[in-house]
Amino acid sequence: MSGTGPGLQGRLTDGLYGLGWGAVRRLPEPAAGALFRTLADQVWKRRGKAVLRLESNLARVVPDAGPARLAELSKAGMRSYMRYWMESFRLPAWTPERIRAGIDVQEVHRLTEGMDAGRGVVLALPHLGNWDLAGAWVTTDLKMPFTTVAERLEPATLYDRFVAYRQGLGMEVLPHSGGAAFGTLARRLRAGGLVCLVADRDLSASGVEVTFFGDTARMPAGPALLAQQTGALLLPVTLWYDGPVMRARIHPPVPVPEAGTRAENTSSMTQALADAFATGIAEHPEDWHMLQRLWISDLEPQGEAP
Repeated sequence: MSGTGPGLQGRLTDGLYGLGWGAVRRLPEPAAGALFRTLADQVWKRRGKAVLRLESNLARVVPDAGPARLAELSKAGMRSYMRYWMESFRLPAWTPERIRAGIDVQEVHRLTEGMDAGRGVVLALPHLGNWDLAGAWVTTDLKMPFTTVAERLEPATLYDRFVAYRQGLGMEVLPHSGGAAFGTLARRLRAGGLVCLVADRDLSASGVEVTFFGDTARMPAGPALLAQQTGALLLPVTLWYDGPVMRARIHPPVPVPEAGTRAENTSSMTQALADAFATGIAEHPEDWHMLQRLWISDLEPQGEAP
C-alpha cells in the first residue's frame, strides 16, 4: 500500500492541472479572475505552511512591517500567485494581441540591442509576476525564440504537461537535472541565441552564497557562468502587476569583472543579480511568489526540504 499513495496523489495533481488548462481558459476572463481571487483568499485564510512561509519571507523584505501589514501583504501575495496560475492556464488561448496588451516592458532596447550584436543574451528573473507571460511576449511580439530550463516535477506526466505548455508558447525547454542543460544553453548562446532563467532560488548543491535582504541565501551560478563562458550579455529582469497590466523592467547588464578567478567573478556577478532582484522585490513585495525556504538560516538541519 505504501507505494500506491504517492502515485494516486500524483495522478490527482496531474489531473487537476489538466483540468485547469482545459477548463479555465474557456471561462470569461472576469469570471476566471474572480474565481482565482476567491481561491487565493480561501487558501490564505487557512494559514497553511505555504502561506506562513510566504509571510516569513515577506517579513525579511519589509522588516518594519507589523503583523497587520504582513497579513495584508501575504493576502495580496496569494492573490498575485493565483493570478499567475489563472493567466498561465489561459495563456495558450491568448492571441498575440492579447499578450501584447497584457504587458508593458521598460528598457527593452537592452535586450534587442544585445541580440542584434549577435553575442547572445541571458535574461535572469526572480519569481516575480508572471514569467511565462513575459516569455510569451518575447516569442510572439519580439519574434525571439529562447531556451529555458524547467525543474523536473513528479509525476512525470505533470512535468510533461509543463514542458508542452511552455513549448506551445514558443520556448525550448530543457530539464534542470542531468547536467546536459548547461552545455546546450552555452551552445545556444554562442550561436547568438537567447536564454531565460528564473534565478532567485538554487535547486542544486552548487549555489552561490549572496547577501539578500540582510542575510545569506544561495542563488544559482548558471547565469553568471554562462555569461563568462560564452561572452553573452547578462541582463536582470524584474516583473510586477499594475492593475490589469503586468510591467517589466530590463535592468542594466551585469558585466564580467576584468580581473579575478572564475569563482570570484561568479560570486560578484551573482551578487549583482541578487541586488537587482532585491530592488524589484522591495518595490513590489506582494508579487514575489516565494513560498519556499530561501535563506540559509531558514533551512532546517534535520533535512527538511527547503
